[in-house]
Amino acid sequence: MTLTVLIWTVAAAGVAIVLAAILRQRGPRRRARAVRDLLDAADALEARLRTARAEIAAVAGEQGPDPVGDAMREMLRQRLWLRDHGREASLGQLADVRVSIDAARSRIDAQLTEIARARAPQS
Repeated sequence: MTLTVLIWTVAAAGVAIVLAAILRQRGPRRRARAVRDLLDAADALEARLRTARAEIAAVAGEQGPDPVGDAMREMLRQRLWLRDHGREASLGQLADVRVSIDAARSRIDAQLTEIARARAPQS
């Protein structure tokens, strides 16, 4: 082997080691970010659910079905799943839970929009 080939081989091996180290560190950060984003989304949904509960109670009173209670129980179920399985959950599983939380928040937002329309004065 010539000196030039040896230098290029060592340089390529060094680059490969550095890239492997960077990619290895990136995994835990992506997971931590995914969990943090998931918890933030859950907190935001919980806040929207509390708002929805207050709005529904203002319109319909305290009697009748409690759709917000069902959503709160689902949120609790997801938080318990995250507590029990979050450490070993794949990024895909975490993303699936985040999608379900975002979908629930969209449904609650749509219901709050309908409540606001119903409460608005009719002209």
